[in-house]
This record gives sequence, structure tokens and C-alpha cells, in this order.
Amino acid sequence: MAEVYYVGVDVGTASVRAALVTRAGLLKSTAEEPISIWEPQSDHYVQSSTEIWEKCCTVVKRVTQSVEKSQVRGIGFDATCSLVVLDQSFQPVPVSQDGDKQRNMVMWMDHRAEEQAARITNTGHRVLSRVGGVMSPELQPPKLLWLKENLRESCWNKAAHFFDLPDFLSWKATGSLTRSLCTLVCKWTYCPPDGWDAGFWTNIGLEDLLENNFSKIGSATCSPGSPLGDGLTRKAAAELSLEPGTAVGASLIDAHAGGLGVIGADIKGFQLPCEDQPITSRMALICGTSTCHMAISKQPLFVPGVWGPCLSAMVPGMWLNEGGQSATGRLIDHMVKGHAAYPQLQEQARQSGENIYSYLNTHLSSMAPSGSTVDQLGSSLHVWPDFHGNRSPLADPTLKGSVIGLPLSQTLDDLALLYLATVQALALGTLHILEAMKEAGHDIRILFMCGGLSKNDLFVQIHANATGLPVVLPDQMEAVLIGAAVLGACASQDYSTVQEAMERMAKVGKVVQPDVELQSFYERKYTVFLRLFAHQREYQALMNQR
Repeated sequence: MAEVYYVGVDVGTASVRAALVTRAGLLKSTAEEPISIWEPQSDHYVQSSTEIWEKCCTVVKRVTQSVEKSQVRGIGFDATCSLVVLDQSFQPVPVSQDGDKQRNMVMWMDHRAEEQAARITNTGHRVLSRVGGVMSPELQPPKLLWLKENLRESCWNKAAHFFDLPDFLSWKATGSLTRSLCTLVCKWTYCPPDGWDAGFWTNIGLEDLLENNFSKIGSATCSPGSPLGDGLTRKAAAELSLEPGTAVGASLIDAHAGGLGVIGADIKGFQLPCEDQPITSRMALICGTSTCHMAISKQPLFVPGVWGPCLSAMVPGMWLNEGGQSATGRLIDHMVKGHAAYPQLQEQARQSGENIYSYLNTHLSSMAPSGSTVDQLGSSLHVWPDFHGNRSPLADPTLKGSVIGLPLSQTLDDLALLYLATVQALALGTLHILEAMKEAGHDIRILFMCGGLSKNDLFVQIHANATGLPVVLPDQMEAVLIGAAVLGACASQDYSTVQEAMERMAKVGKVVQPDVELQSFYERKYTVFLRLFAHQREYQALMNQR
């Protein structure tokens, strides 16, 4: 029999990627295209849904060009949780004052709606219990409220359809307006089986969204991986160079696709402490521009400062809690590229034939005294990493970053140490989230990591050392694309459940164990980490005194 394939499409912050994946979860081919980001003013980040769909078509054509169209059984999409705005004719509506219609997407990392988010939090409405008690400006309700209050004529009054980007992509592919429970539950306050809470939208001033059974934000829902409509429409099939009717699975947010691509892997034979434990003992870390921390449970667990519990948002029938850090890869880039020694680093890396982070990792190893570890070089330099606010577990978007222990010098060694301290701070931030989840009832024994930062050996090892937990890396490093392909496989009904597809298509590649001799070092470092936050709050209170 001819091999069958599934296509996974991942729309990240800065690029669109696609992969052709076999039934066994192996990547046959991949392709990538950059996408534009505009920053019309500070903390406003916008994109074009038209450009993104065009790039999706480009990468899908490239990865499928070597196989017969009939061999592609299904396609799945994942994307950032950005807000797409369309009018009654499904044409783009501008989301900025400049009125450019093609720039019709408020990006996930757009923080323009901080004031609206704070107002929603102050209502104390019951739906807030499912987002850690605090409404984040990265969720959709405050963004919608901002558009109504600031762009009523040019945007709000013309808008007829508000999509999360993953749902926009599945609509473009199938013409189906059915939304994925992943997006609606995680980012919009939808709660199955009750659905939308009309009182919440009325309470915050968005009662107009109740019209026609919430048609503007979605009245029909389904679990991730469910087949949508009649598969690809003729128009979408022509644009993607696939057969009409090819199965399309209900979409996922990109981080959740990463979780789907790793968390269900069979770990037998790797001598891990949770080998005989349920999937609820695992946490997936999807690490890229930002980091998402995904943990699932059989019963709903409410974790202060952590989103969820969300039913069927990632694994059907299971409850999801989602922690996160708003800036991780982006923070590391910010710290490294903003340092005075960055040009020297670029030149040294170029001469060595390495990328800048591989070079920094090697350079740190050369700096460590005999008998000492790289980790201990960070004993006198400390970073509070919330330069873009804290998503979890403090849920405070107003927080800022800090660095304690900077010298007057600006050498390459100084840059390497600042990079190390930043990575350590991010790992301690993960520990902070783990502690909050543990206190709420989660029993997490192992971390599964994927995304761009999982390719950085130092980043992975420090997360293992700081948390004291083994870190599992997937066999196929593009786990987000595997997760998207799982959706297509489920929609084709080649697998009966998402759980079955996860277990067959996700595979363990490598296990990184923690260095137990560093336990006391990281206990001290974590104490300093928490004091940095306490001091920051103290300074803020002093400055706010009248």
C-alpha cells in the first residue's frame, strides 16, 4: 500500500511552517516562510491574516510537491492566539488608527489593552476563576473592549466576525464557522457545557456580542481534531494544491499543538520515574518567543495566576492548566543583542562557524573553573525576567524586569554571564509555576520540552537542574508540527482518538537528567529570585506613596 501522510501547519509569531508527516509521526519534509509584524506604536503589534493564509498555501505546496495528492489524508492548523477581524463579507477590518485594512490582526503579544484587562479583573466576575483570577491583556475580551472603545467607527461597527487565528485558518480551509474548544475556552472565557456567559459580556460593556446567538465570536464548537465541514473547499484545495474534501481537523493554539506533539509519547524503556504514572504526571513546555507550561488533569484544578482549568482544550476529556512566560526567547535576544559586547560576539561566532548561542554555551564552559559547573558562574548575577510582565503565577502584566550584580565592565565574559543569569531566571520562573501547580493539586514528575529553545542544550540542562526534574526531548524536534499533523490524522479518522494518535505519532528522542549536586545551589538561587520580586513590589509601593 502507498504511504499516507498528514500535513501540519504552524503559524508562529514570525513565520509560517508546514510539515508532511507519516502515519508513524516521522517528518518527510518541512518548509518555512517569514511573516510581517508591524508595531504602529508602543505595545501595539499587528499582522495581516491575508498574508498569513498566502504563506500557508506556499509552504503546504512545497511540502506536498513530491507526493500524490491522494496520499495526503488530512491537514491540521495551529497558530498563535491572535485576534483576526473581518467584516460581513469576510474582508479584513483594520485594527489600528492608521486604517490599513490588511493589518487586521491584533497579535497575541499586543499589550494595548492593559487598562481594559485591569477593569475586567476588577469586576470579580465568576469567569475569572478559569484564568487564574486575573484577566490578561493577551486574552481576547480586553482586546475586543479596546477596539470598541478606541476604534468604534473604523473597526468595531464594521466587524462581523472575530476569529482566533487558528479558527480563522480552519474557516479559510473549510468554510466552517465552527470554533475549536481550544481557542474559545482558553482565550475567550467560553465554558462547556454551559457555553458563553452572557452576563460577563454585558458586565464588561460588550453586550452587542450577544446578538444572533453570539454569531460574531462563535456559536458552534467542537473538540480539537474533530473533522470540520466537508473538508477542504474547492477554492482552498486549489490554493493549497490538495484534493477537495481532504479532511481538516479543528485547530489548536500553537503552544497546545506543541503539547499534543510531545506529552503523549510512550516513555517505556527510558528508566523514568513516571514510566508507570498517568499522563497527568507530565508537563509540556513549549519554548520559543514565549513559553507555555501545559499540565492536564482528570478533574478541574484551579491554580491562582494560571489559566484554566479548561475542558478539552488540548486533550479531549481532560482538563488543562496553562502557565506561561510572556518573553523567553525574546528576552534572551533582548539581553544578548543589547549588550555592548554583542558585535564582538557576532564576530567570534562567525569565525567559529557557530550560531551565537552555541558559541556562548561553549564560552561559558571555558570560563568555569576546574571542578565547578557552568551553573555556578551565575552565583553573583541575578535577573528578574518579567521585562514584558508576568503571565504566571503572579498574573501581573505591569511588572518589569531587573538585574542585580552588574559590573562596570562590558566584556564578552560579562555578556556570557548575563546570558547565563537570564536563562537561569527563566528556569526559576518555570519552578515558580510548578510550585503553584503543585500546591493546587498537580503531581508533576517530568517535563516534556519542545520549541526553538529546546534546541539550546544549556537552556534544557538548566531547566532540569533548577526544577530537579528530568526533561524529555522529542525524537522529532518539530513537535508543534507533529501536533498539528495529529489533528489532520484524527480528522481523517485514521486514528479513533487524539490520545491514540498522540501515542503513535509522538516519540521520545532524549532524556536530560538534573544534576543532583546543584540542588542546594538552585535552592539558594530561587530564594534570591523570590526576594527580587518582593523588593520590586516594595519599591513600587514606595514610589506610589503620595
